[in-house]
Amino acid sequence: MTKFDSQQRQQQQQPQQALHHDAVTSRRKTSSISHLRRALIGTAAVAAGVFVWQSGAFAFGAEDAVVIAAPKLDEPSTGARTETAVFAGGCFWGVQGVFQHVKGVTKAESGYAGGTAKTADYETVSTGSTGHAESVQVTFDPQQVSYGKLLQIYFSVAHNPTEVNRQGPDSGTQYRSAVFPMTDAQRQVATAYIAQLDASHAYNKPIATKVEKYTGFYAAETYHQDFLTEHPTYPYIVINDLPKVKDLKRIFPTQYRDSPVLVKTASTK
Repeated sequence: MTKFDSQQRQQQQQPQQALHHDAVTSRRKTSSISHLRRALIGTAAVAAGVFVWQSGAFAFGAEDAVVIAAPKLDEPSTGARTETAVFAGGCFWGVQGVFQHVKGVTKAESGYAGGTAKTADYETVSTGSTGHAESVQVTFDPQQVSYGKLLQIYFSVAHNPTEVNRQGPDSGTQYRSAVFPMTDAQRQVATAYIAQLDASHAYNKPIATKVEKYTGFYAAETYHQDFLTEHPTYPYIVINDLPKVKDLKRIFPTQYRDSPVLVKTASTK
């Protein structure tokens, strides 16, 4: 399944993006589209009272946070002030939104990882045939937040790591749970933490997250960046993603910051 009909996203953004969608509509008609996403998009166009009813009907799409122990193994301090990590956990809107509220994160950018530059665009990735996963590249200060702590947040509140090729209402390999280590140290920490979580039976199913080879990160289109912050009343965001930010504040109060670090704000400095 594709994520959902991107025409609805693009019409909220720039006119040329909507025109781009029109150019590929005939190709995308061959793809199956999430019935839930269709319903949510329809909800956005109806009266507030109907939206409340629909929200209750589709609330099953939200993923519940799980309180888990911190990693026993974390990266040793090197004195560096900047490090980068890449995480995939379903729709990048919510994953980006969570990490943008983490202290020590200086940038969290939505994009694609696992495939090649040639196919790193939303329309093509949404076919599920490119090898890409919707991902978030997190730039952070390891003196303020460690890689292990980011992994704990990722597994606890950013997504459900037991889902195979899906998250909530979205399904397909582009929504898989994956970590793309940038260094050997990150790979060791991620691999050990997955084993630790499985051994602790923190979840009712085995961890499905794969530690994959990093081959590059490709930033997503501008209209995807900072989507949670820019569209806080969008039905999909309300139902699936805002609860994640609330869980971050509740479960990780010392790591939470109220003002998110935004991609578009950073790019204008």
